[in-house]
Amino acid sequence: MDLSLVTVRKPEDLNMILGQSHFIKTVEDLHETLAQAGGHLRFGIAFCESSGPRLVRRSGNDPELVGLAVENAQAIGAGHSFIVFLAGGFPVSVLNAVKSVPEVCRIFCATANPVEVVVAETTLGRGILGVIDGGTPLGVETENDVTDRKAFLRTVGYKL
Repeated sequence: MDLSLVTVRKPEDLNMILGQSHFIKTVEDLHETLAQAGGHLRFGIAFCESSGPRLVRRSGNDPELVGLAVENAQAIGAGHSFIVFLAGGFPVSVLNAVKSVPEVCRIFCATANPVEVVVAETTLGRGILGVIDGGTPLGVETENDVTDRKAFLRTVGYKL
């Protein structure tokens, strides 16, 4: 088995979801799920087909994000993996809906952080072992940090 790291290429503030699913229907179902999140959400999806013609299947409502998804899916190259890039919204707003898509088996990460994907390659193909998503902790939050966290969540509307 060969191990490699694939760095996800994306703009610094762009959100993404990286996951694993099991069927070509994934692309259309993810598209429908994300489109139902509201007209403000722009997205691009790419799915690495694992058998048959083994194509990178793609969809979305933003050609740039679709292109970025395809580029990263090709770099990762792991069968049954998918990557979604989001603009105009956050993963937290769509993540439960994405996880509810029948073909979705797991979510590796949903983030705007820099991401490296740990990929294993064998004679059968490539698979994702996990991700490295952001830096290690620099400490433990203080009472001031707790106050700031709570204020931030209320400012952006995630808590009342």
